[in-house]
Amino acid sequence: MERRFRDRIRDIGRKLAKRDPKHRILVVCEGKVTEPEYFKALQHEFRNRLVHVEIDKQAGVPLTVVKRAIDLSRQADEAANRNEDDNLRYNDVWCVFDVDEHPNLAEALELAKKSRVQVALSNPCIELWALLHFQDQNERIHRHEAQHALKAFMPKYDKALDFPKMKAWYEKAVDRARVLQERAEATGEPNRNPSTGVYLLTEIIRIGGA
Repeated sequence: MERRFRDRIRDIGRKLAKRDPKHRILVVCEGKVTEPEYFKALQHEFRNRLVHVEIDKQAGVPLTVVKRAIDLSRQADEAANRNEDDNLRYNDVWCVFDVDEHPNLAEALELAKKSRVQVALSNPCIELWALLHFQDQNERIHRHEAQHALKAFMPKYDKALDFPKMKAWYEKAVDRARVLQERAEATGEPNRNPSTGVYLLTEIIRIGGA
């Protein structure tokens, strides 16, 4: 009986060892509701078993968000070293925030770059990313205008992006966001209004960072 039990444990261990490690993504968001709930729903809908997304519940201005991401990444690295397990590290560390009227935005972006933290920046706000599911947006837009325009397609929108209702137009949003970003970079104005890098993060969650 004891031998059979030991053999079973050994077999389970072998099976676990053969499993592909998950692509671990840390996402630290500016908002407490809109972004965290959106990414949770998106991960659930895509059901990519090779991806594990951890969404930090703390929020703040961009500089605070970046510092929080750096600290959590460092803690994960220390845990990986301590336990001799590289699977505890994050493969990708992302911050999600808007341009809006935040102080120290340039400092936050520079710190993220130096620390190899990716930023999904939306100008003027994440509602632009949602709006791109339903229409083109080539002209500069204020955040209040983006929020108002979004309600024409999602009448019940109130700080919560219902990804299941947006999913059918996801690929169109990716295409539109990519075009906006390419145009901004071509004119030497990266992150200009309108533009959003959220699609870069959502695509990594969808395909697993391949």
